[in-house]
Amino acid sequence: MKLIYSIHKYDVFMFTWLVNARLHTFLAKLGRTISKTGDGYLYARIIVVLYWREGATSLLLQAMLLGLLIERPLYFILKNGFKRNRPQAALQNFHSLITPSDQFSFPSGHTSAAFMMATLVGYFFPMLMIPLYIWATLVGFSRVVLGVHFPTDTLMGVILGIGTAIFSLEIIL
Repeated sequence: MKLIYSIHKYDVFMFTWLVNARLHTFLAKLGRTISKTGDGYLYARIIVVLYWREGATSLLLQAMLLGLLIERPLYFILKNGFKRNRPQAALQNFHSLITPSDQFSFPSGHTSAAFMMATLVGYFFPMLMIPLYIWATLVGFSRVVLGVHFPTDTLMGVILGIGTAIFSLEIIL
């Protein structure tokens, strides 16, 4: 329990520092836009385009669908199992800049899905790997800036997303 308390204390410190940083207003405006790219609409469009262009035999399409079939339930189980309050519920006198879609914060679903998709697309298109990982990192960072996640929520999202992508690739290939 001491370790969990220490991690939470560090998390709150880093979160508070970021929210009170001078650049926060600029980051919040940018963060809203970046966060929206991780809402899922982009993933649906990619899946439709892949199916339209390559059909059901597309290995990338199969890996994405398998990844989503694994990642979404795992994310839901972890989120509802840990039941970690979001910053707005956990910190006095703090209000997030957006309204989250659910109650709990650990892990970050936006971050998890972004890293899963970045890993899968980057595997098939290696020249895009670095820009995709930069984008996924910005999605996770934006969730902290907007006040709906602590830093470790996004860190667990990274692990869950990349882990799911690697597992999906192992199964599909």
